[in-house]
Amino acid sequence: MVDSQYYLPNDIGISALDCREAFRLLSPQEKMYAHYLSRASWYGGLVVLLQTSPESANIFVLLQRIFRKETPEELEKVAATVGLSSEEYKAFLVYAAGLYANMGNYKSFGDTKFVPNLPKDKLEALVRASQAFQEKPVEMEALWNSSSTLIYSLEDRQKQLGLGDKGITTYFSGNCTLEDAELAQRFLDSKKLSAYNTRLFKRNDGGKVCYEVRLASAVQKDCAVDGEKETSCGTFTFEDKEFIVKRGDYCPLMEKVCFYLQQAEAYAANENQQKMLEQYRHSFNFGSVESHKEGSRFWIKDKGPIVESYIGFIESYRDPFGSRGEFEGFVAVVNKAMSERFTKLVSSAEVLLSELPWPQEFEKDTFLKPDFTSLDVLTFAGSGIPAGINIPNYDDIRQSEGFKNVSLGNVLAVAYATQKEKLTFLKEEDKDLFIKWKGPSFEVQVGLHELLGHGSGKLFVQDHKGKLNFNKDKVINPETGELVSSWYQGSETWDSKFSTIASSYEECRAECVGLYLCLNKEVLRIFGLEGQDAEDVVYINWLSMVRAGLLGLEFYTPESKNWRQAHMQARFVILRVLLEAGEGLVGLKEVVGHDGKPDAQITLDRTKIHTVGKHAIQRFLCKLQVFKSTADVEGGRALYDGYSSVGDSGANNFLRLRETVLLRKEARKMFVQANTKVNGDHVELVEYESSAAGLIRSFTERFQEDADQLEADLLELSKKDTPCWC
Repeated sequence: MVDSQYYLPNDIGISALDCREAFRLLSPQEKMYAHYLSRASWYGGLVVLLQTSPESANIFVLLQRIFRKETPEELEKVAATVGLSSEEYKAFLVYAAGLYANMGNYKSFGDTKFVPNLPKDKLEALVRASQAFQEKPVEMEALWNSSSTLIYSLEDRQKQLGLGDKGITTYFSGNCTLEDAELAQRFLDSKKLSAYNTRLFKRNDGGKVCYEVRLASAVQKDCAVDGEKETSCGTFTFEDKEFIVKRGDYCPLMEKVCFYLQQAEAYAANENQQKMLEQYRHSFNFGSVESHKEGSRFWIKDKGPIVESYIGFIESYRDPFGSRGEFEGFVAVVNKAMSERFTKLVSSAEVLLSELPWPQEFEKDTFLKPDFTSLDVLTFAGSGIPAGINIPNYDDIRQSEGFKNVSLGNVLAVAYATQKEKLTFLKEEDKDLFIKWKGPSFEVQVGLHELLGHGSGKLFVQDHKGKLNFNKDKVINPETGELVSSWYQGSETWDSKFSTIASSYEECRAECVGLYLCLNKEVLRIFGLEGQDAEDVVYINWLSMVRAGLLGLEFYTPESKNWRQAHMQARFVILRVLLEAGEGLVGLKEVVGHDGKPDAQITLDRTKIHTVGKHAIQRFLCKLQVFKSTADVEGGRALYDGYSSVGDSGANNFLRLRETVLLRKEARKMFVQANTKVNGDHVELVEYESSAAGLIRSFTERFQEDADQLEADLLELSKKDTPCWC
């Protein structure tokens, strides 16, 4: 019997993202713009298959070929004839839907592998009986043979994503270690190259170690070509090692992204959008992160667009080293009513920033008021869909030029709907209140997290010319009482400096800002909350965080002492901080459930949130910011790793509690997204039912026009790198 954390349950929640009304209100030009941006996003999103695991692309093609020939309903009849029960067939559909929703066979939230919850021989019988196999037995046989072992394999290293012996990654060749990643980062810094759109492959040429840094691009030539002033490619010696910088990673997919971005340009609403798309195309053509940064600058200037989008190598959560971006692209439509609240929050931002618990010198010199909109998602291509986003992730742009905040309204509407009977670890008397206020409290938390969490705090930097952005003779470190003695130098960035903890540390800082500032009555008024309602929202927001900290234990791997999910590690750290605050603020005890199995219960004393709780978060948040501002990796890592440790001693046996969390966990929901298609001179929205079959249909219809070529390209890209994963 496979451990339940490695398969998706048949009753997993599957919800359709409703954007019908938002799409209907778009003009014909806006619909065309949204359509072509969506096409670019979906094709780019396929890159994630190649960024996840060696087998993901092959499994994707196997499923596409099966379901393009037979719908889930038609295939069900075939399944019955080869002996699959209805539950086994449903398990297959859920697995297929999971692979599409996560863009690979590892969970986007938690990075653990999932396998089909039916015997391998049953799945093989179904594959062989499918129409796709009957029509092309040689091709399908080869495809099954290349992927079937890895589909089911749960060897220790293959249970989760990670570097070296800690897990699987395709950001690095299989022979790379943490030391190789660190060396490569130093090399990239020396060449002023970003790691965002790269992968690293280590080779041994006649006893000499050589590293290949591969840039994602449509162009495959490594010399300067038309439209490019100079190239970053070439062979270099660094610390007695040879580095070769090459182009052409994901080439055919990057070509499709560029093609559809060019189509979208014709329907852009203004010059900023045109220049933005032009720079994105240049970036994806030549593998230039600098061009993507330039496109992001135009994107920031495009204030309040009706159709909002962002595309590229964005979040670095899944790179085990924390520097390489996963491809994602989203297209969404503004929700005007909700956006009005966020606009008011932006207007109050400068006042609220002054309340954060660090000295003024540790805050940005000027707050660059961003766009902050609530959007209904039309398309979100990648490994998963967040509830909110703060982008771009380029520190130098965020610091001095600005950023945008996005809250995804139709995701929030369905992602956090909770059934009372599935609410774990809470007292009965808290459950109704939790269900009533979870949505509104999360809306407040997301707003504060994105705008004032990720949008706050200064990095002390000395540029290549030696110029400092702070006065080193005057700025005092509040933790030591002495002058600041460390800072970022040259091309060092937050991600490159703090590497493996950067993502989670920053999420923790943003979550703490949300907890801290939600205590402000003016913030709550902006969201229409006053009196008892406001107090209840504060209570549920803090209670949600404490509960999330306990739930976070699901995403910790004891064998490797490794956290697999940045946000959940952050929430566990906050739970530890609040438990440490003492004075009865937070209670966490192990109990026996009504079913006689191990259970746990968390309590939060709401009368102590504004005193004990606020003081604890205040102190911790100041430390987080000071270590971040001063590039104090040693101090920051010691603090963060200390609170991240999961042991079996002390007041709480977290390793045992982890077993209880796994016993009672609920699977994360999957989303079904609509498609768009051009019909004559107008664009139609194609919607699907909220089921595994609906999710599968959305993907088989998404790539219809060039399915054969696309699948051949994916298989070729996968096959080319197969020797690198051994």
